[in-house]
Amino acid sequence: MLSKLSLVFISILFSIPFLLFSQITSNNDIIEQTLQKKVVEYKSEINFIKSQSFYLKRDWDSTLIYSMKQLSSNTNKEIADYCHFFRGTSFCEKKVYKEAKKELAQISNQFVFYPQARIFSAGASLELREFEKARLYYENALKFPQISKQLYSLSKIYEGLGTTYIFLKNYDKAEEYLIKNLKIKEKEGDKDNLFNAYNTIANLYYEQYKDQQAIPYFEKAYALSKEVKDFSKKATATQNMSVVEENKGNYKKALAFRKESIRWKDSLNNQNKVWAVADFEKKFAVAQKTKQIKVLEVENQLKNSQRNWLFFSAISLLLLLTAGVYFYAQKVKNARIILLQKNKLDELNATKDQLFSIVSHDLRSSVNALKTSNSKLSATLETKNYDELNQLIIQNSGIANGAYSLLDNLLHWALLQTKQLYFHKESVHLFSIVQQIEYNYKSLLMEKTITFENSVSKNCFIFVDLDSLKIVLRNLLDNAIKFSNKNGKISFYTKENNPDFCQLVLEDTGLGMDEETINEILKEDELLVKKSKSETIGTGLGMQLCKQMVKKNGCTIQIESELHKGTKIILTFPKTQQNG
Repeated sequence: MLSKLSLVFISILFSIPFLLFSQITSNNDIIEQTLQKKVVEYKSEINFIKSQSFYLKRDWDSTLIYSMKQLSSNTNKEIADYCHFFRGTSFCEKKVYKEAKKELAQISNQFVFYPQARIFSAGASLELREFEKARLYYENALKFPQISKQLYSLSKIYEGLGTTYIFLKNYDKAEEYLIKNLKIKEKEGDKDNLFNAYNTIANLYYEQYKDQQAIPYFEKAYALSKEVKDFSKKATATQNMSVVEENKGNYKKALAFRKESIRWKDSLNNQNKVWAVADFEKKFAVAQKTKQIKVLEVENQLKNSQRNWLFFSAISLLLLLTAGVYFYAQKVKNARIILLQKNKLDELNATKDQLFSIVSHDLRSSVNALKTSNSKLSATLETKNYDELNQLIIQNSGIANGAYSLLDNLLHWALLQTKQLYFHKESVHLFSIVQQIEYNYKSLLMEKTITFENSVSKNCFIFVDLDSLKIVLRNLLDNAIKFSNKNGKISFYTKENNPDFCQLVLEDTGLGMDEETINEILKEDELLVKKSKSETIGTGLGMQLCKQMVKKNGCTIQIESELHKGTKIILTFPKTQQNG
């Protein structure tokens, strides 16, 4: 029991050191200062400037797009090194480690951040379980003289080498490097990093059944977790203490720690939900304020009109008559406008009421399902049925993802209806966007063992708003996965029958639909999408959002499908001039 329980937590905790990808980019002031100088030096390279700006903002998708644009037209070796560095870091952040290593391998050894690139390559190899390669990368980075002056990078190398040697079962070497890392962390005084160091050393000793050496470090990590704000670290520390007490046979203490761990995990989930709701409420409040300002402006205009009428009436009877006729005509016109606005408002209110009714029902069902599942989860914890526990956790994750997707679509739909969604059309590399969407849904595709094929032309650039394009493709791919069978196939490819337009086709081998369902989906005034016999598929909000955003971009959407023979969705986009 001791070995089995400890190994579970080792697999969890060893992912902590690999946060170096985000920490280095956020904490290394040298990188930021150097990039600011290079922006001045290469101010004519617009794509390079944009890619470094998005890199510093940690917008990894945009970094990948503009760095690729720069590489496609670049002849300068130094700029190419920077772009490969940006792309390698971005892929690491997005957990696409094989692509990250490919990009980092193209950096020349003359590059100013070559040692940091070696550290990134080592971390990526470690995530890919290529332990010997990781060791060589770390040791190579350690040879650079400047690393000894950069305590943060030196600490990460020690931490990485220690972790690597644990997997290589060379525990003496692992202990040597992890102790060196701990000494640096204690000097720096960063509680988050020190927490990681304590946990890693504790697991090193626990792996060797050196409980007496491991437990003090677990206890230090637990004590330190009370001072950090990260709920995930608090949950990890209490969960580890639960295992320690359970191995000691102190089941009462173990249960107390386990319950505390669950509370921290719940707090983490609640925090994320509160932030999302607060952001939505803020935007709603701004919209209400804007509406009030517009009403006041209309009232002021009306008062000005009344003053003007009184002024002209005092001049002469003729002007009074003329003004009377004029204002009567204006009043009739305003009444007509108000009537049209009232009808439109009634229509929108009816749609809103219908939408809120559907969404509240779906959210209530999701929350109720989570509540029921969590009750089962608590009961299962006491029985220690880990297989059932894993199934319940996967079920909870699926319910939460569905609810999040529904709220995300609702927010974008509300912004679109209130004309607050900002559209900025630009030249977009279609292949890269489809590739990004694939990365975002990699886990869902693997879960259903669906084959994904990206055959989009790499020479296709379209003129659209980037953010709305991503929303459309994400919703369409999500639907394709949802209605595909296991071991199915989803393909993206392009057709270029017109020199001014590009057709993007999303094809799946899923359930398909009949002609009546297709017509219902494409109706402008349809919110709900239903099967025959009134069986509701969903709110249809995602598809409604797609149609409106496609129309907003000056594009078209077509659907070709047959029951049990899959579906094709064809989007037609205007090309940019560089497509020739």
